[in-house]
Amino acid sequence: MEEYEQLPLNDIPFDGYLTLNGQLLLDQSRKVYAGTPIDGVEMEVLAGIFRAKRIPFVLIGEDHRYINYVDSTVIRTQAETKGSVPEVGEYHGEKIFQILAFVPESQKKILDSLLDECVITSWNATEIDIIPKGGGKQNGIKKYIEKHGLDRNNIMAFGDGENDIDMLHYAGIGVAMGNASDLVKSNADYVTADIDDDGIEKALKHFGIID
Repeated sequence: MEEYEQLPLNDIPFDGYLTLNGQLLLDQSRKVYAGTPIDGVEMEVLAGIFRAKRIPFVLIGEDHRYINYVDSTVIRTQAETKGSVPEVGEYHGEKIFQILAFVPESQKKILDSLLDECVITSWNATEIDIIPKGGGKQNGIKKYIEKHGLDRNNIMAFGDGENDIDMLHYAGIGVAMGNASDLVKSNADYVTADIDDDGIEKALKHFGIID
């Protein structure tokens, strides 16, 4: 919730929050009620990479995120994606729900070969998400609707990255933003305008959810 609290919609109440690609679920009071952390044995491998400081790694726990070191790729990527650069920190064995790695495609393949209990997804050219198997946005949505007795056919999901594709398939209506890649758009039920062109509002109007 660290970055969420900096958004202009921080004062808008929600029934629940699916954060960290669906790994961490919060209720309307922003208290955690479900989570899927990275497997402990697998985390030992990832912690070794984090401490070696050869790849910029962001570890994300329940209420804090930190990076092992910052280089020009981190600064450039975060600027391009309008994200903030986390503070440098050390791993002390806490539960980690997601890792961001700033790597080129070649290193992504190496990381993928080292991990058995994690899934790697990409959403831009220089940054990847490492999440546990059994996690993911679609599984977070599944846990939420099961808890609240909802039907997945009544769910609408919005996405613009490759890590959104499974979620777009799972939801009753999957909407790709206008700034999404062609791959993401081809996996959506509907393509709306760019995120900076009121794409969410326009999609909600298109489907008659708001006037």
